[in-house]
Amino acid sequence: MLTHSVQMPLAQPFTISRGSITKQSSLIVELKLTENANAAETANGGHASPVHVISGFGEVTANRYYGHSLESIRLSLDKVRPHLDQYLTGTPESTWSIMKQILADDYFALSALDAAAHDLFAKRLKTSTWNRWGLSIDHVPESSFTIGIDSIDMMISKLNSMDGWNCYKIKLGTADDIEVIRQLRRQTSSTFRVDANCGWTAVQTIENSGHLADLGVEFIEQPMSPSASEAEKKLVFEQSALPIIADEDCQTEHDVARCREYFHGINVKLCKCGGMTPALRMLQYARTLGMKTMLGCMVESSIGISSAAQLLPLLDYADLDGALLLADQPATGVQISHGRVVFPNTAGNGGQLLRDKLDQFAIS
Repeated sequence: MLTHSVQMPLAQPFTISRGSITKQSSLIVELKLTENANAAETANGGHASPVHVISGFGEVTANRYYGHSLESIRLSLDKVRPHLDQYLTGTPESTWSIMKQILADDYFALSALDAAAHDLFAKRLKTSTWNRWGLSIDHVPESSFTIGIDSIDMMISKLNSMDGWNCYKIKLGTADDIEVIRQLRRQTSSTFRVDANCGWTAVQTIENSGHLADLGVEFIEQPMSPSASEAEKKLVFEQSALPIIADEDCQTEHDVARCREYFHGINVKLCKCGGMTPALRMLQYARTLGMKTMLGCMVESSIGISSAAQLLPLLDYADLDGALLLADQPATGVQISHGRVVFPNTAGNGGQLLRDKLDQFAIS
């Protein structure tokens, strides 16, 4: 296992209710396996095939809010290093179960390792991960593009600079939230979704929901803190004029059933739930409960976005624009073009490390 620590500049400062960033620190995990180019033929008595190395990639970002630095993630991954070789030829699902026992509750580290394992395994099978899961990408939702908190004039400028998207996710949590949406609505008829990132009270959420519904907003994501009381969450669930989607309230598999009582849908993030393996189960379970399903991302490279995109066929809503918020990155993969998700014709998750650019972003 190799780990690549990188720092990527953002195209513009990105602000949510909890703060701003101008650069993103990320850890790219690389799992390498050496095997014959056609191991099956050799096993059946054929001529020995050339040996080649397959790499699987995963990514996770540092996150101060959740208490994860690149150093803490690397230290966690060091715990699994002695055990990896004996599990790499198995399925990602079996590897995840073993690695979770070792990593305990470090879901950030587990998520990067799990994505790399899925990428590696599907590449060995010469297929995509979504195809290995029996999914189809013929009809998948478009991604939204995120407009971070700023002055109203700057938010208008950001929206107009990304003209042509069918859906925008607007970060809120200011004293002028309704006016922000009112001014942005004058610029476009595209769908709006809003994310308050825990910035509102129950009373504010209910009051704001009516105004936002009148302005053509589709839903509200995580308006209140996860520490809000059950009574407050139930009140919002019952009285909001718009659907409420859980984000910070839905982090792991154990949260899905509870969220059904207080939310109309869930937003899954790979880093918070522990990777693609549990995310698949969470989305499938939420659908059986009749909940709306969404997958979000951090500001991250195309390696992380490509991993998340494998789950698109299970989604009602997608928010996978994280790589587009970067000025540059040392990776390529699944592309988002005005919301439309374009999958590369490659095996695995689709993300690739651009080794010739790695030094440019490496953190010593």
